[in-house]
Amino acid sequence: MNEALLSVRNLRTYFDSEDGVVKAVDDVSFDLQRGETLGIVGESGSGKSVTNLSVMRLIPEPPGRIVSGEILFNGQDLLTLTADDMRRIRGKRIAMIFQDPMTSLNPFMRISRQLMEITELHLGYSRARARAHAIEMLQRVGIPDAAARVDSYPHEFSGGMRQRVMIAMALSCEPELLIADEPTTALDVTIQAQILELIKRLKEETGTSVILITHDLGVVAGLTDHIIVMYAGKVFERAPTRKLFTTPANPYTKGLLRSVPDPAHEHGRELYQIPGLPPDVARLPPGCPFAPRCARAEELCRREFPPLVQLAPDHYSLCHFAEAVYAESLRERDARNQSGIGPAVKQGAEMDLSNESR
Repeated sequence: MNEALLSVRNLRTYFDSEDGVVKAVDDVSFDLQRGETLGIVGESGSGKSVTNLSVMRLIPEPPGRIVSGEILFNGQDLLTLTADDMRRIRGKRIAMIFQDPMTSLNPFMRISRQLMEITELHLGYSRARARAHAIEMLQRVGIPDAAARVDSYPHEFSGGMRQRVMIAMALSCEPELLIADEPTTALDVTIQAQILELIKRLKEETGTSVILITHDLGVVAGLTDHIIVMYAGKVFERAPTRKLFTTPANPYTKGLLRSVPDPAHEHGRELYQIPGLPPDVARLPPGCPFAPRCARAEELCRREFPPLVQLAPDHYSLCHFAEAVYAESLRERDARNQSGIGPAVKQGAEMDLSNESR
C-alpha cells in the first residue's frame, strides 16, 4: 500500500480543568489514504473534533496541549513544525469546514473579501484574479447569480448557502485534505442531503481526501471508505464502511447503528436510545469506559481496560468480547441475507448494503 496521506499515531490531547486533566483524545491512531474519505463517528464529547483540531494544530494552549503522538502528513510530522510553517499549510494543503459557518465567516466583511484573502495569501493571486476565482468557486458550489452575490454579507445568505460559501473557501486552494466537522448539523434534512452530495461531488472532481466528522452513522453511510468510532477519547472500532455496517464488532457501534432511524422497518416503533450518558473524561471509571452503559458488560469489563482486537484485515475493536460480538454480527448478517432484508441506512446519503456478502 502507498504511503498514507495522513497517519495519526498514538495521539494524546489533554485539557487542564478545575476537575482535573481531561483526556479528550487518548492514544488515537488511524490512517487516511489519498483520495479516500474517512468518517469519524461518536456521541458529543467523544473526542472527534478535538482529534481533528489537533491535526490542524488549533488546540488552544492553555488550557489544552498535545501531550504526545505523531501527525504525519505526507510523511512530515506536523507536531514538529513551527507556527509559521503550520499557517502556510492551513487553508492551502489542509482545509476545514466547521459546524456553524457564522462562527467562521466575518459578519462585517463581504463574502468576496473573505474568499479573495485565501488565494491572495496562499497562491499569490492579484485582486482581479482572486475575485474571478471567488466567483468561480461560488458557482461551483451552487450559489445562484454568483457574480452579483459575491459582494453580499454573510447574514444575507441562508444557512445552507453560508455552508456552501464555507465549502468554497475550504476548496479555493484545492487542498490535499478537507476536514468537515459536523457540516450539516444546523441544517434541515433536505439541505443536509444537498451539502453532503456537494462534498461528495467536489471530492470526486478534485481528488481531495476527506475526513467527515459526525455523531450520526447514517450520514456517513454512502460517503466514506472507512469509519472510526470514538468514545471517551478512544477509538472503539475501526473498519471499512461496509464491514462496520454489516458486521460491527463493538457493543457501542451496535448501539449507534440501532439508533439510526430506518423508515423501511421502523413504522410505529420507538426509536432506540443507548441507555445512560457518556462519561466525564476527567473522571473515567476503571475498566472499559462504556461498561456502565453496556448490556454485555461483566465484572472483567468494570475492572480491566479492554484490548484492541483485530477481527479481520483492517477491522479492529476495543472490547473484551470483540470476537463474540463479531461472531454475533456475522450470524445476524447471514440471517438478513437469507431473509432478503438488508440494513438500509438512509440518512442524508444512501448506501446499498443489501448485498452484504460482497
